[in-house]
Amino acid sequence: MNARSHIFELAVEAWQTEEAILSILHPVLFHRTTGKFSYQLESSYSVGTVGYEDVDCDCIDHTFVRTASPGLDCLLRREVSAFAEELKKSSGLKSGQISLEFFQRKRTRWPFPPENIPWEVWTVRVEIVSLANESERLGWREKLGEVLCEKTLYIAEVMNKHEFVPKMPNSSDLELVFDTSFHDVQPHLFKVCHSTANVGSAGVGVNTVRRLLKDTLAI
Repeated sequence: MNARSHIFELAVEAWQTEEAILSILHPVLFHRTTGKFSYQLESSYSVGTVGYEDVDCDCIDHTFVRTASPGLDCLLRREVSAFAEELKKSSGLKSGQISLEFFQRKRTRWPFPPENIPWEVWTVRVEIVSLANESERLGWREKLGEVLCEKTLYIAEVMNKHEFVPKMPNSSDLELVFDTSFHDVQPHLFKVCHSTANVGSAGVGVNTVRRLLKDTLAI
C-alpha cells in the first residue's frame, strides 16, 4: 500500500518557525485523534470525547486548533522545537523538512517484531529567511497568516474525503492501529521525522517573500 503524501512549503523568519509548523501539524493530528476506546466485548466498544483548543500565535497573525491533550501537545512541541534548533544551527541555506507519518502495525511471524506500514504522510518544508526591516517583518507576519489559513482549509478538505484510514480494531488489535499511551486521547499511530539536509526543492526564498509582500501592498 502506498502512503498518501501531502507537502507544504513555507518561508519563515527564525522566530516564526515553531508556530508555523505547529499551525499545520496540530490540526492534522487533531483530525487523526479519537477519544479513548472502552471495550465491553472483543468488538463492542464506546468512544470517549476529544476536546479542542484554539491557539493564538504570538509571531504570526493566525489561530489554529489543537487537541486538548497536554501530553500530545508536549510530544509534538518537543519534536518541532528540536527541528527548529537544528535549522538555526545549520550552516549555509537554513532549510529542512519535518514530517508527521501515520502508520499501522502488521503482525509478523515469531520472532520478528510487528511491521510498521505508513498510510499517510504530512510534510512541511521550511526555509528560514532574513527580512531587511520592521516593515517587511510586519507585512510577512500578516501574509504568512494568510498562507497558513489556506493550508488549514486544504487540510479540512483532505479530511472530508473518503480515503483510506485503518478500520476500527477489535480489542486485541487496538495497539496495531492507535497509540494508547496517552491517558486522555487516542491518536492513530504516528511518528515525527525531521531533517535539515537538502530536501530537493529550490524553496520559497527571500526574493519570493519580498515579491509576495509587494503584490500584497499593491492590492
